[in-house]
Amino acid sequence: MPNKLIQSPLGKARGLGSAHHGAMHNLAHDITTLVNIPLVAWVIYSIVSLRSASYSEVIAWMSHPVSIVAAILFVMVALKHFALELQVVFEDYISCKCLRMIKVVGMKLFFIALGVTTIISILKIAFTSGI
Repeated sequence: MPNKLIQSPLGKARGLGSAHHGAMHNLAHDITTLVNIPLVAWVIYSIVSLRSASYSEVIAWMSHPVSIVAAILFVMVALKHFALELQVVFEDYISCKCLRMIKVVGMKLFFIALGVTTIISILKIAFTSGI
């Protein structure tokens, strides 16, 4: 067994092992990116088509089941994608492991709370208008 003090940087990196979570993180990022493409196109189309609509027309549009599902999917996928991106930034630029873990967990809790409140708001708008 070679002396670990006399190793190349590549040898040291290979000897550290792997948590095997980077591939899943990258796959989740790629999936959310692909799913966001049609959802963002839907949001842009909706904004453009509703720009001259009245309040009651917007509420009626939001009460449609397709709009409800698409809006909820957009919120969930966009927040998940943003959380994945921020996690990479925190892991790359915060060297203190304890602070990094606190930031990642806090960020995830914040996005969960934001997602839940946004979805509740969407459902409240959709169901209080009388489908």
